[in-house]
Amino acid sequence: MFKVDLPVDESTEKAVERRRAAETARKARIFNTRLRVMGLDLDTLNQQVQEKKHQQNMEKQMDKALDKLRIYQDEALVQQNNAEEEKRRVLNSELTNYWATHQRPEDSRDADLKFGLKGAFKIAIPENELGPASMQIFKGEGVGEELRMREQIRKTERDLRAQMDENEKRHMRDKHIEMLASKELVQQDMRGAQQAALEEVCKRASRIALENYNQALAKEQAEKLEEQRKREEQENLAEMWHTMTSDMMTECAEATERQVGGGRPPQVLPDRWKGMSPEQLKSIQQEREQQCLERQKQRDAEKIREAAWDLKLLKLSREAEKEDLRAAELNRERRIQMDRYNMQLAREQLAQQEYLNKRLYTNKPTKDYFYQFNTSSR
Repeated sequence: MFKVDLPVDESTEKAVERRRAAETARKARIFNTRLRVMGLDLDTLNQQVQEKKHQQNMEKQMDKALDKLRIYQDEALVQQNNAEEEKRRVLNSELTNYWATHQRPEDSRDADLKFGLKGAFKIAIPENELGPASMQIFKGEGVGEELRMREQIRKTERDLRAQMDENEKRHMRDKHIEMLASKELVQQDMRGAQQAALEEVCKRASRIALENYNQALAKEQAEKLEEQRKREEQENLAEMWHTMTSDMMTECAEATERQVGGGRPPQVLPDRWKGMSPEQLKSIQQEREQQCLERQKQRDAEKIREAAWDLKLLKLSREAEKEDLRAAELNRERRIQMDRYNMQLAREQLAQQEYLNKRLYTNKPTKDYFYQFNTSSR
């Protein structure tokens, strides 16, 4: 067998060191009196402060980015506006140049009327066929101007005449249309007036028929009310006569009783009863006096029973007082014995405490004794 140096597993040592560091931090956190008593977690508070600062930094960076973005957008808008202005200016310049090059006033068809014959009339004969002495056109001279003016005047007269004819035809056509429209409107107004008159006649007839019907209904209702009033008056008179002639108003005593037969007393009718007779009142008075005598006898008997019961209670109370005196004497003797026993126990406990303090527990504990506690956080 050869001795081989195996590589050391560093992961195990790192794990052990990591656990030891965690245990040391935990001990420092648990056995720190300030943190344990006051309840402050500095690590958590510092972490919260760092998170708050990080959040504020992020917000500041975001605000700066937004400001840069807004500045960039504003610059882009300004550049775009400048580009559009430049493009518009170039287009206007090109358009002006085009007008000045290709749409000159002197090149138009009516340039001869606006600017005279200069540049508008040309000789059909080429210049190379004319000799040096063949000068046909001089400055300020017009060839065929009268003929052209007459043709132009005739054309203008024809155009004016055509326009006048067209305006006359349009005026006649509009007038004809207005006449037709006015006739149609008149016919519509006449038809509307006739229809309104017919509707008014129908409404008048319906109102008359409704008024007649309402009058008939009112007359019928009045007749019914009159008949009902007469019938109610007759019924009220009959009821008044029956009430005046009934047993209730005459106070007839026989009307309050009804014979039932079979040897039983007559039955009293509550709705007709007018009170008791003198014989009934006398019998009730006698019955009341008899009840008062019986009640007095009962009260006398109760007084006698209460006197006997009071004597009995007096005897019982005296016997109870004697028993209470005997019990108080026994309690006093027991209390004296209990006090003596407690004093004996106190003396024994004092002697035992003196023995423990002066003879048994004479050695004081050192610091090593206290250091053996709370050596681990588990």
